[in-house]
Amino acid sequence: MASWAEFEQEAPELAARVRERFQLGTNKTIATLRKDGSPRISASELEFGPDDVTFGMMGGSVKLHDVRRDPRIAIHSPTIEPPPDGAEGWGGDAKMAGTAVEIPPPPDDEHAGAGFFRVDLTEVALTYLGTPADHLMVESWHPGRGHERRRVDG
Repeated sequence: MASWAEFEQEAPELAARVRERFQLGTNKTIATLRKDGSPRISASELEFGPDDVTFGMMGGSVKLHDVRRDPRIAIHSPTIEPPPDGAEGWGGDAKMAGTAVEIPPPPDDEHAGAGFFRVDLTEVALTYLGTPADHLMVESWHPGRGHERRRVDG
């Protein structure tokens, strides 16, 4: 696993594009694992700090119970539709997966019982339309493997 800072250091251009996609809207989609192992998706907010990506969850929420029981997560950026007049310019969708590691709450926190976490990354991906827009491009990064780029034809 790796921190966001390690990812940025190894693949700065990809990291900048992934961060941009995540910052296009407030609500991201987080996937957690239910007690029976099936996935649960929920809305979540996250922040990019100097070293880590962090997020919080309301006390008593089912996703907080999920993460405290099994910290494996995946997070998807807000989905923005490709422009109708030039799909090649679409920035794509970003995803990250890893482990949620509980961290102390902010010192001025007013959310009793809330949980605060950083993401230890196992994978980061960016999927977008190629040029011409007849195929997908998938760029990914994994600790120990680094940055990879591949074309996916439909």
